Amino acid sequence: MRNLILVLGDQLDPENPALAGIDRERDGIVMIEADGESTHVWSHQARITLFLSAMRHYAETLRSRGLPLQYLALDNTTASTLGERLREVIAQQQPKKLIVCEPGEYRLQQDIETVCRESGIKLEIRDDIHFLCSREAFAAWAKGRRELRMEFFYREMRRRHEVMMEDSQPAGGRWNFDSDNRAGFGKTAAEYRRVPHANGRAIGQHVEHALARHHYANMIRRLRQILDAGITLQSV
Repeated sequence: MRNLILVLGDQLDPENPALAGIDRERDGIVMIEADGESTHVWSHQARITLFLSAMRHYAETLRSRGLPLQYLALDNTTASTLGERLREVIAQQQPKKLIVCEPGEYRLQQDIETVCRESGIKLEIRDDIHFLCSREAFAAWAKGRRELRMEFFYREMRRRHEVMMEDSQPAGGRWNFDSDNRAGFGKTAAEYRRVPHANGRAIGQHVEHALARHHYANMIRRLRQILDAGITLQSV
């Protein structure tokens, strides 16, 4: 195998930079469910179920495009962490290089770097297009500052990308409306729409079994009922 492309669960974009230039004959894609990613920071089983469901829907999209995908589900491994599972895939597939879009967590990026180094393969980390500011650009902005305050960075991004600006001033004469946003919605009824959500019950059962130590386990029953009927989303 030439390149193994790792698609992370929070990068489910059809235009994921890691997929650019893929060769269907010489490259492969891997997506990995790992309970370690769910237990590193405790999450509600309902959130985990929705997260994994989104991953599996995305996997089906990749397969429908005829892309070579290896999908490792939560219920078919003894390995706990994403790094451990990735190491197994690399040993099986023997790629010359791993390609991944820049992970959102530095901890995870370090794990991937370690696995590639110990497996003796090259690693290519591509810029994440989902952010208006790269890590390098942020480091340049932060250099020499006595404090790092979100408000100041926010204003710089507004200026740089000309978002809600009128010449050099914020539109409406104010940088934010935080005080207004803290107010409640009142008693106005919200409008809802339903979105079909396939395989919700099966995924919920996998999560309930594999991650039984999670809090609020009984809540998964209600989630499965919701997923069977379709997700209820508030309209915007």
